Amino acid sequence: MKAVSKVLVSGLVQTLALGLLVFGPAGTFDYWQAWLFLAVFALSAWLPSICLQLTNPAALQRRMRGGPVAEARPVQKLVMAGLYLSLGAMCVVSGLDHRFGWSTVPAALCVFGSALVAVGIGAVVLVITQNHFASTTVQVEAGQNVVSTGLYGLVRHPMYTANVIMLLGIPLALGSYWALVFVVPGLLVLASRIRDEETLLAQELAGYRDYTRKVRYRLVPCVW
Repeated sequence: MKAVSKVLVSGLVQTLALGLLVFGPAGTFDYWQAWLFLAVFALSAWLPSICLQLTNPAALQRRMRGGPVAEARPVQKLVMAGLYLSLGAMCVVSGLDHRFGWSTVPAALCVFGSALVAVGIGAVVLVITQNHFASTTVQVEAGQNVVSTGLYGLVRHPMYTANVIMLLGIPLALGSYWALVFVVPGLLVLASRIRDEETLLAQELAGYRDYTRKVRYRLVPCVW
């Protein structure tokens, strides 16, 4: 139960941080899109995390060990800092958009955006169940092997594909077209991360070069 409590506290801290980034710039709590987004984010993150803690705590620890400080490679520290800044900017600009009425997003599209966030988080959890070595940091662990089934049979980095889904969903969920601008730097950051990660994997993970010839696309099927 102590471990589950830690998961709940971690999720609560993340949700509160997002709430501050959104409601602060919005200057009001009268923002139903933000409340829906935060509820979806919390439930989509908490429930699978609790299940992972009970069934595969090692996989959950890999998922929770993220951020610029956790990265060993200097280039990845910069990349993760850029990704966090993009996500933070999305939230802040969305709040300002709500405050000053820069754009009007239909309610149905806001709900769809929250659904995308849920799908993205769910895809991350699915990746973790299909690849026990999946991590939020770039590294190769002892005994790690190439996974080429499930989502890994479609793209080489399905966890990042899930992140793209969330990047697209967050601005829509928060009712801001202007915040979609930050999807572009987010995608550039992810592309840089993938290229550096693939260099490491090709050098240190046995069978990865053969896998790249089998699964051609890195992020989006039939695109890249």
